[in-house]
Amino acid sequence: MLKRTPFYELHEQAGAKLIDFGGFEMPVQYDSIRKEHNAVRESVGMFDVSHMGEFFVTGDEAEALLQHVTVNDVTKLVEGKAQYTAMCYEHGGIVDDLLVYKLFDNTGYMLVVNASNIEKDFEWIQKNNDFDAEVHDQSDDTCLLAVQGPNSIKTLQKLTDSDLRDISFYSYQMGTLAGFDDVVLSATGYTGEKGFELYFDKNLVDPEKIWEAIMEAGQEFDIEPCGLGARDTLRLEMGFALYGNDITKDTHPLEARMGWLTKLDKGDFIGRDALLEAKENGLERKLVGFTIDDRRSIPRKGYTILDGNDNEIGFVTSGSRSITLDKNIGMGYVAIDEAEEGNTINIEIRNKTAEATVKNPPFLEK
Repeated sequence: MLKRTPFYELHEQAGAKLIDFGGFEMPVQYDSIRKEHNAVRESVGMFDVSHMGEFFVTGDEAEALLQHVTVNDVTKLVEGKAQYTAMCYEHGGIVDDLLVYKLFDNTGYMLVVNASNIEKDFEWIQKNNDFDAEVHDQSDDTCLLAVQGPNSIKTLQKLTDSDLRDISFYSYQMGTLAGFDDVVLSATGYTGEKGFELYFDKNLVDPEKIWEAIMEAGQEFDIEPCGLGARDTLRLEMGFALYGNDITKDTHPLEARMGWLTKLDKGDFIGRDALLEAKENGLERKLVGFTIDDRRSIPRKGYTILDGNDNEIGFVTSGSRSITLDKNIGMGYVAIDEAEEGNTINIEIRNKTAEATVKNPPFLEK
């Protein structure tokens, strides 16, 4: 039985095409992926991403627990800030990528994890919780809407007394929205555009009223409800990793272009020894972006990547036609000596090969 978010009936009424995503019945598109994608790039769009998981970590050693299970340095977080990070297994493979929010009044942290990993992540953290800390899964009660695009501030500012211009990237405030208190106004997102992610408890805030208020406020900017299809095309143009595609238990952060958030010098954490060994031995492969000029050759997950002599050197993890750039783009792992930007590689597509050029993401410069 698929789960549904509190916005399910609104999606149905809007004629959304619904699919199984991470165990949830979610909208993949309403009108068209192209229209929704362009709305976010050019004006404003809204996504229901309430399928994501939210854990609250409290207690005297909450920080120590998160420092132990995540690769970034949680001690650098201050109240009102969020941090992108990942959790690793002992062998260095990625459990999940996630956001960590430091809550106000020293009350702990909120973790935001991927929908398909909620149960796995919760069990992993609990398994490794030898600290004076408690972990609570609030996923079923937490709603999450992402309002993204150049006109996102103008849309949301009509509904809140908080000055949204004062909320810098990866920061948040607690505020009111459409007359409801205790809404997290977070300047984060997965599209590469200016935008906000709005968290609230469905027991304290009316989800449908929030949705309808945002849609009404954005009407003058031609706001579009957006599905997971546009979310994927938007994130790929920015080179943002998707768990299950570009990062998995069989990939580690250093080869996945996540070295910048992996703080090997912060002290011990799960997976550190394996990552140190990988760094010392030198990477064998790397996650790269690539572009294909041939319009007919669209790369897809799982396609084989070859060198100029038809030797297999890697595989595609994500691929699509870029709606904004009007060219085919993708990401994949290739042997380290083939990973240099500008290098020519070949993608095996339907028993033919398409020439591709290695391009370091983002594909779209913002």
